Amino acid sequence: MHKPFGKEQFLFSAPALRRRMLAGLCGCAAACAALFVSADEGVKAGTEWASYGNGLANQRFSPLSQINTRTAHLLEPAWQVESGRKGSFQATPIVHDGVMYVSLPFNDVLALDAATGVEIWRYRHDPTTTDTCCGPANRGVAVAHGRVYMATIDARLVALDAATGKRVADSAIVAVTDEAREALADVERDVNLANATVVGGTGFSANMAPQVVGDLVLVGVTGTGYGLHLDIDEDDGQSTLSVVGMSGGRNGLRGFLVAYDAATLEERWRWYSVPGPEWTGFWRRSTADGALMYSRDIAGEQARAERHADAWQRGGGSIWTTPAVDEALGLVFLGTGNPAPQMDDTARPGDNLDTVSLVALDLATGEKRWAYQQVPHDRWGYDVASPPILFEAQVDGASVPAIAQAGKTGWLYVLDRRNGRFLYKSEPFVPQSNMFAQPSAEGTRIAPGIYGGASWSPMSLHPGLGRFFVLGVHHPTIYFQKPLEPTPESPFESYTYTRMATDVRAGFFSAIAADTGRIVWQRETTFPLVGGALATAGNVVFFGEGREVSAPDAPGGLLQALDARDGRPLWQYETRFGVNAPPVTYQVGDVQYVAVAVGGNSLFRFPTGDTVMAFRLPEEAVRSARRADRHARAGAD
Repeated sequence: MHKPFGKEQFLFSAPALRRRMLAGLCGCAAACAALFVSADEGVKAGTEWASYGNGLANQRFSPLSQINTRTAHLLEPAWQVESGRKGSFQATPIVHDGVMYVSLPFNDVLALDAATGVEIWRYRHDPTTTDTCCGPANRGVAVAHGRVYMATIDARLVALDAATGKRVADSAIVAVTDEAREALADVERDVNLANATVVGGTGFSANMAPQVVGDLVLVGVTGTGYGLHLDIDEDDGQSTLSVVGMSGGRNGLRGFLVAYDAATLEERWRWYSVPGPEWTGFWRRSTADGALMYSRDIAGEQARAERHADAWQRGGGSIWTTPAVDEALGLVFLGTGNPAPQMDDTARPGDNLDTVSLVALDLATGEKRWAYQQVPHDRWGYDVASPPILFEAQVDGASVPAIAQAGKTGWLYVLDRRNGRFLYKSEPFVPQSNMFAQPSAEGTRIAPGIYGGASWSPMSLHPGLGRFFVLGVHHPTIYFQKPLEPTPESPFESYTYTRMATDVRAGFFSAIAADTGRIVWQRETTFPLVGGALATAGNVVFFGEGREVSAPDAPGGLLQALDARDGRPLWQYETRFGVNAPPVTYQVGDVQYVAVAVGGNSLFRFPTGDTVMAFRLPEEAVRSARRADRHARAGAD
């Protein structure tokens, strides 16, 4: 349902009107697509949000500045759309040629007039199965070549005609199977897992926004080491999440990234995140940066290595987020997920290469160039989940092509992207305690826990200020590991599971110096932060929050704008549902907009909904900005 704010929503933007005219004149979708591709006159560089990270570097920075530190407090709603598809809403809207394309939970897609919110078309996805591993969320589409590309929860890549929304191509990424799914019956006798409801388990899916590079579409699979996800009813009437990993059966799948031909959706190459038997690695006793040691039972692992020599075939390593690309180097950069089984290590001896890693692949062939494993033999669910950013770092007075990634560990890592050489890591951006301690029968409390650190939330970079903006989660996790007696019906040897601490949780929004890793400023929030950051040339940084609500009419979320220089609050807007998706900005005509999906996150217990909202300055402020822009240009001349 479209809900306007003011009279301007009844007007069509010129690009949207042109699109309607083309649709009426063309006799077939292909002809319309051809006209659409060439009809981009008047589109100025920097006015769109044309890809997931607003460019292949994934910086999530916009050069627009009509909304700035002097005007942001004037922001007001421009329009909102209620899609009717409620669920965890994580999508980044894509804006091209005056049209916004946004994927919904369960993989419907809306095309909206970006200035008014008026619906142009809607694609309704018909999944091949509804028995999916990891929930309904999708993180966005890619728009290129007159098509809209989307990875789906039933592990397919679909291509839609950008002008009409008609499906023009469809390819199965992998066959969806439940053969690796964990069962509650194997562990439900544990009193800590009583009163549990299964809400997810290991299995193939896909939820990342594809990345289009030339004639390639890059997409990866998720859920390969997801673990049994349980909602547990507590005595106070609330429910909490518990994640369970089990060793000894055949729970786990092998993750991969695949490159498709953009025109035919034929596979060009495929890279597996677990390399093969060599995944045992080097039996490391420290993290790759060498700063931390932890008590791995390496002797025990080596004793079990021969018995579990085939564990790599089910080794996990999901691809959760959109890669960055350096076309000059010919490299694709991505993060990989946790090994399988999730957390429990009895049946997967070794370092479990190349899980929990930043990886560089050859763009043309998919061959691995380098991998940097943040956490060998991960036992804590520390996926490399937040998308990497490419930038130029200043190291010892020299400019170095670098890559940065905000880890679930609570550090931001910076590497030389040419070779994977470690450069530095940031100060911790969330509290850390007891890190890399082993799960135990009585429970081991660790922070960051299974949520992170930085969860999947994309960070942003303001190149002019030289600062990253990172959303952080502080919610300690208690990790348990217990033995099992294998039987023919239940061949499991041990299981590891989590319970979330109930005494503390918070969020941290941090500005981190790109060249030193020093925290420049930081703001603490009541609830953990998950969603994403947006930085602009107006020196404004945007992010959202979700809230647990205590009353039906209480706000479930908040969109905030801060001064990127010092963290000073500039503006905020309360919403009905959680704001747990990345905001974007774009310009249509003379007006700059900020838009965000408002649909919460069930995993974090933030109220879920179905809304897309856009904000803008009042007309008088826009006119003042135009006058100031004209004066500035005249002065420059």
